[in-house]
Amino acid sequence: MADTVTPPGIEIRPLHSVEEVFTASQVLADVWGGDRGGMPPNLLRALAHAGNYAVGLYDGDRMIGASVAFFAEPAARSMHSHITGVLPGSQSQGLGRLLKQHQREWALTHGVGHITWTFDPLVARNAHFNLRVLGTRVTEYLVNHYGAMDDGINRGDETDRIMVSWALAAPPVATPADDRVVASVAVPHDIETLRRQNPSDAAAWRVRVRDGLVAHLAEGLVIGGFDDERGYLLVRP
Repeated sequence: MADTVTPPGIEIRPLHSVEEVFTASQVLADVWGGDRGGMPPNLLRALAHAGNYAVGLYDGDRMIGASVAFFAEPAARSMHSHITGVLPGSQSQGLGRLLKQHQREWALTHGVGHITWTFDPLVARNAHFNLRVLGTRVTEYLVNHYGAMDDGINRGDETDRIMVSWALAAPPVATPADDRVVASVAVPHDIETLRRQNPSDAAAWRVRVRDGLVAHLAEGLVIGGFDDERGYLLVRP
């Protein structure tokens, strides 16, 4: 992963005080539509105090993003990135990539070799970032992984997720060559807008993508990458 240049005035700092924890919880709630359930302050405080990864992204003195990850089983030398978000007005400026770069450097200094996380398979920009930019490896397709959620983004939808693993010291997983691709499963280009404008179509996409990926995985194929036009690329392992 090439280093991302930190914009002037931007800084990433650990969450030390109770005030910082409450601010980070509110920032993440604002990113996810007003619900603090995704990262309540008491849980965030406990994770930070126990030595897990918990940081705020600052523009000057104002926190505009946050990221939280916790350690997995010791033998795995792994941690799981539970939540990362940047406020809407500061998105699409490379700050998410900056947070991931910081998370990677922090993990390596703490003896961690892999970071895992989940993302919604319908969100094309996240699939592009995770699979094409970072070069992570897909490990699982999880059907309705979190159950019903009540935040502004996930409310009323099932929470299917793709689990990825980022090998921090290895080269990025390359997008498979066309001659390796056995099948593909398309996703909408902008599921967020579709959910607002036509919820029934968005729900149909959930089922369509789930059925397609689950069927191909049952046949022994694996998700080998993502293409902005074709969607998920299925290959033989």
